[in-house]
Amino acid sequence: MTDSEFSPVPQAADSLESVLVAMTNLPDEASAIKVARAVLEARVAACVNRLAPCQSEYWWQGKLEQAQEWPLLMKTTRRQYAALEAVIRAEHPYDVPELIAWPLATGLPAYLTWVQNEATGTKKNG
Repeated sequence: MTDSEFSPVPQAADSLESVLVAMTNLPDEASAIKVARAVLEARVAACVNRLAPCQSEYWWQGKLEQAQEWPLLMKTTRRQYAALEAVIRAEHPYDVPELIAWPLATGLPAYLTWVQNEATGTKKNG
């Protein structure tokens, strides 16, 4: 690899190939594993990090709630976001799943290229 592959460079945030980090929370470890696997098998994200459980506090149907949840961080592209959302809607057990995404301002070029090459929405043979 060349030095330029290790120097962070800005991304064009409006490009369909720009990399996004998306996040959702699941009610238990089994759901987190299931959703992570579905996202990866659909190839709508290059990587899913299953994080340690956390305590969430939120308003739901007029009441203040508290729950333990398992966060997922998913690296995808702007082009694949709609497909990622479709997988989350289909696989997530919540009526209204949290799904948010934000663009990366910059990143290691080799890593960003890897995400773009892997989050294709098309299963690869082999």
